[in-house]
Amino acid sequence: MNVRYLQETPFYLRAGHLLPYSTSDSNTTDFTNPSTFILLGIPGLEAAHVWISIPFCTMYAIAILGNFTILFIVKMELSLHGPMYYFLCMLAVTDLVLSTSILPKTLSIFWFNSREIDFSACLTQMYFIHCFLVMESGIFVAMGLDRYVAICHPLRHSAILTNSMVAKIGVAVVLRGGVIILPSFLLARQWPYCRTNIIPHTHCEHMAVVKLACADTRVSSYYGLFVLFCVTGLDVIFIAISYIQILRAIFSLPTKDARLKTFRTCGSHLFAILAFYIPALFSFLTYRFGYNVPLRFHVLTANVYLLVPPMINPIIYGVRTRQIRDRLLWLITHKGTTFFSCCSGSQTKSHADLGGGLVLGPCHK
Repeated sequence: MNVRYLQETPFYLRAGHLLPYSTSDSNTTDFTNPSTFILLGIPGLEAAHVWISIPFCTMYAIAILGNFTILFIVKMELSLHGPMYYFLCMLAVTDLVLSTSILPKTLSIFWFNSREIDFSACLTQMYFIHCFLVMESGIFVAMGLDRYVAICHPLRHSAILTNSMVAKIGVAVVLRGGVIILPSFLLARQWPYCRTNIIPHTHCEHMAVVKLACADTRVSSYYGLFVLFCVTGLDVIFIAISYIQILRAIFSLPTKDARLKTFRTCGSHLFAILAFYIPALFSFLTYRFGYNVPLRFHVLTANVYLLVPPMINPIIYGVRTRQIRDRLLWLITHKGTTFFSCCSGSQTKSHADLGGGLVLGPCHK
């Protein structure tokens, strides 16, 4: 690990201090309780930081606009006050926190060469990133359950997924994320850091920070693998079971057109789920087993799974959902007093525009 960093980043000058990153300095410099860490950005691609910031900033802007639009439309439209849309709002909030937890600091590195981050701020960022990753995984499980009940047991959907049940699921998802990640945060906080305070990353990723500790951190690594396989792995299994049952129900639909339309919509949901899990699993496993993976590629991948899902989720779960799409178009095309009438809570017109009635979800289109 140190050899690779030494080859790619020999020296960095920050805040008037020369921080040589070499084996000798790692052994002689005492960073037992560093006040700050130094984030390098994407090692080996420093000259391209400004150009890399353009797609990063674009993805972040789309994520902010899209997720806030979802929250606004669901809040204003009473016909969207149902389980699927409540879960969608939870996903939107999680995506906003995930992308906002890393991108402002990443852009400050790219644009202003502001690489320092306070020790406590670094650990706080690390906690929020992994806490909300676990929350997002739990929300995908809840959304898969909602789709399963809506398609396979439509007559019992409103009886099973009541508002109180949705609230309980939401609280369970939040508590699970906060409690499961807490041991990793506490362990990282108590390690002594005496090798270097340089983190070859754009943000404080858990293993990138822990590997700087000059102590036996195997317990932290083992716990991370436990979270990966026993928590995230179980989530993936539950989602897979839900969508296998959904696909079975889809292929039993009477007409080919209905099968294609439903499969197309639920297929896009599966794409969003895979876009979240595949890069995340790759990044987590690379820290432990991918010794031959170029560091710059690993860091880019770690940013992708935190920026791409928040960008595509509002498009796949929002714009491709007829009720949200129709409401968004109505808000865009109606201006002036009509718009303010909508914001004041008038629902008669909106029900007419949406075709009336409550539709359980996009898989019923």
